[in-house]
Amino acid sequence: MKHIGIVACSAEGAALCYRTICAEGPALLGAHAHPEVSLHSHSFADYVGCLERGDLEGVAELMLSSANKLASAGADFLICPDNTIHQAFARVAARSPRPWLHIAQVVAAEAAARGLRRLALAGTRWLVESEVYPEQLAALGIAWVRPDSAERAEIHRIIMEELVRGVFKPQAIAYHAQVFARLKAQGCDAVILGCTEIPLIMNDANSPLPTLDSTRLLARAALRRAVADGTGPAAHWP
Repeated sequence: MKHIGIVACSAEGAALCYRTICAEGPALLGAHAHPEVSLHSHSFADYVGCLERGDLEGVAELMLSSANKLASAGADFLICPDNTIHQAFARVAARSPRPWLHIAQVVAAEAAARGLRRLALAGTRWLVESEVYPEQLAALGIAWVRPDSAERAEIHRIIMEELVRGVFKPQAIAYHAQVFARLKAQGCDAVILGCTEIPLIMNDANSPLPTLDSTRLLARAALRRAVADGTGPAAHWP
């Protein structure tokens, strides 16, 4: 089995990714079994500072620092359960000591496999206003819709003031459901939960739209890659 390296950013999202790998490993490997996993995290404040300054090179340096530490620890490949900092991915990939799975590419592939054609995108303002998802969706002929500016601002506030701190309020669930319902009325057939913490409050049971859980989809892709024999689809890198 391959050793998974997790480049962590926010704690809640990274923890959900790690728990998913460990919880779903037994279905493939037997009772209590999962691949070897290492995680490294710089202070979340360091990432937030870079994002607030628009310093993607600084984000990339933090990601590469984690990547190098994880490679030294024996990781065979890397994942980052944080959608927003994938804005710096192009700066990271060419200099990385190990290959990566790209979270947006994993989600886009799942959307295509489900036959989805028009997706709502939820996440931090930094993520939703970026090209992280549009680039991957467009490559597969999938359309996307962003929340309006007021909705982006409020979802961003909920993420940064509540979800990343482990605060989950009924009002946050209701607000996301309201936004998703409006986007459904605009013709979206599913919503990308493009912040690794949104799946902690939203899912298929309480969302007006079917959900694409970026955190768990990435964790499952990493799990499949870790147990692949090198000949199956999981061995093909983004």
